[in-house]
Amino acid sequence: MALCPVIGKLLQKRVVLASASPRRREILSNAGLRFEVVPSRFKEKLDKASFSTPYAYAMETARQKALEVANRMHQKDLRTPDVVIGADTIVAVSGLILEKPADKQDAYRMLSRLSGKEHSVFTGVAIVHCSSKDGQLDAEVSEFYEETTVKFSELSEELLWEYIHSGEPMDKAGGYGIQALGGMLVEHIRGDFLNVVGFPLNRFCKKLVELYYPPRREDLPRASQDSIPPVDTFENLSDVEAGGSEPGQREAAAGGDRQAGATPKADGSRTAEPPPFPADLLELIDGFKASKALFTACKLKLFDFLRDEASRKAVDVAGKVDASVCGTERLLDACATLGLLQKSEQGYRNTESSNLYLVSDGEHSLHDFIMYNDQHTWNLFTHLELAIREGTNQHHGALGTTAPDLFQDGPLQSKEDQLRVTGAMHGLATLTAAPAATAFDLSRFSSACHLGACTAALARELAREYPRLQVAVFDLPHVLEHASRCQPGGPGTARITFLAGDVFRDSLPRAELYVLSGVLQGWPEDGVHTLLRRVADTPGAGLLLVEAVGDVEDREARAGLSRCLDALLRPRARERSVADYRRLLEQHGFGDVQVAPMGHGLAALLGTRVARLDRAVPALCGPCPQAEGGPGPRRWSADSVNTRDNVTMMTE
Repeated sequence: MALCPVIGKLLQKRVVLASASPRRREILSNAGLRFEVVPSRFKEKLDKASFSTPYAYAMETARQKALEVANRMHQKDLRTPDVVIGADTIVAVSGLILEKPADKQDAYRMLSRLSGKEHSVFTGVAIVHCSSKDGQLDAEVSEFYEETTVKFSELSEELLWEYIHSGEPMDKAGGYGIQALGGMLVEHIRGDFLNVVGFPLNRFCKKLVELYYPPRREDLPRASQDSIPPVDTFENLSDVEAGGSEPGQREAAAGGDRQAGATPKADGSRTAEPPPFPADLLELIDGFKASKALFTACKLKLFDFLRDEASRKAVDVAGKVDASVCGTERLLDACATLGLLQKSEQGYRNTESSNLYLVSDGEHSLHDFIMYNDQHTWNLFTHLELAIREGTNQHHGALGTTAPDLFQDGPLQSKEDQLRVTGAMHGLATLTAAPAATAFDLSRFSSACHLGACTAALARELAREYPRLQVAVFDLPHVLEHASRCQPGGPGTARITFLAGDVFRDSLPRAELYVLSGVLQGWPEDGVHTLLRRVADTPGAGLLLVEAVGDVEDREARAGLSRCLDALLRPRARERSVADYRRLLEQHGFGDVQVAPMGHGLAALLGTRVARLDRAVPALCGPCPQAEGGPGPRRWSADSVNTRDNVTMMTE
């Protein structure tokens, strides 16, 4: 319910939050505000030295964020937004402005500087009221800032690095989040707690009062600046609650018979107001166009050509990708609108994100995953209606294969398919490898074996994180053959061994820790229990399990949507909660199961076979003598079942 009439004043307006911050979104949603989220593309590169105070820098950044979104939506949409809200939160200590850390070392420098000291958290907020006059955007900006003082305890090196390895500091101003694990670093605060979280709701509501309900002269002595004015102080303002007055203006009283949502006509009758413009719905309807534009741009390797710093004209890009100039220009404009390219008078060039994820041969490239979605998942989802009506797997209709299970007998259909799926899995694995490797302290283990490791992205991260850990990668021969192209050098790679085999039929290598990452969801129940039983029967001491789960608190709505539809198109897939996985591990003898949420719908679980911790286990010294035979004629592996059935699942 809205805090009426303060927040309620905005309910009939098209309000846009120019921020992707889930914390700001949650704060405003909990207050009852209805709004769209359109993240700003403003590059936060203002010269900090040119501002006299830290809060002036925060306010200007918030202003630029909001104006960028207002201008973009005015040019792009059929209807200009009424209100755009921009915000920027910074931490300032001894006059130095701290924003989000660039990497773990940067986070360490920030948190070390804050240790044992008081610092200020400033949030600048800009409220842009928009209108369109003669096709031009007219924007009126109101802005303010809020300051909260925070005192940190003295932080030990161990605590600092434990917190940094949790991954939480990386998207937080100053390198900490007070509402989560970062709260353990804080000794006390003075001021608005929500301001430290990311948005000063109290001051925001006061500002709305100033804008929409300016006090009458006789009310001025009663004004209070220490809290949000109570609702009863607005009872004499009922003449403006139903209308849509602009900031700083009062509507004339219309009489006691005034009808909300109605407009008077010349003959005295009333007509209903038109319904609100369904911007969210239209964006959803058009959503597939954005996906296809991205797929096509990647297929043409457009981002490869624009990878350097120089801007390119459409005619140059068209010649390089062998396409028409007019068609290429429209595709480039579409990518610029989607925030994938930067457009200027000099031409087009990649954004930082595109250089990182969309260039085909980049270390963190998602190019193969995008191509997999274009050539496989797109076709599969055209059979969604049939999947709903029949409740059956739609691979046959989508791919034209006659096999009841694409992965039941042997490898994929062609070498091209194998390369595409291997690359898709590698792109996703690079996104989750670091959080998985650091979810727990694994330093007590001297050997690990990643079963069905595909391109060994997680294995490399484990070797990099734990200098004494010997890591074996165990997967099918044809998988390891294609995985070689995804194996860059780096620290720890000499301690990684590649062993070919089938996790269901061949003896498992010996190791103290076994790793399964993103593979169990695509298997039938008998396969899941067979593999876990085989791992449990080895002399190893632990099992690290990384899976998509159905009850993670920070799971986005789109992640849940994806899982629902995946389950329709792939009926064999099963979504399990953290509790389900915990019971599954305990059922197979793994006790003391620890859980670490990794974000984006993923969680890591570490189970330990306590009774076997004292048994000497030679590091990766060969097959385990207790290994049993496979479950039958099927040849499943962590790669073969997980690839096409589960590539989409691991995106959440």
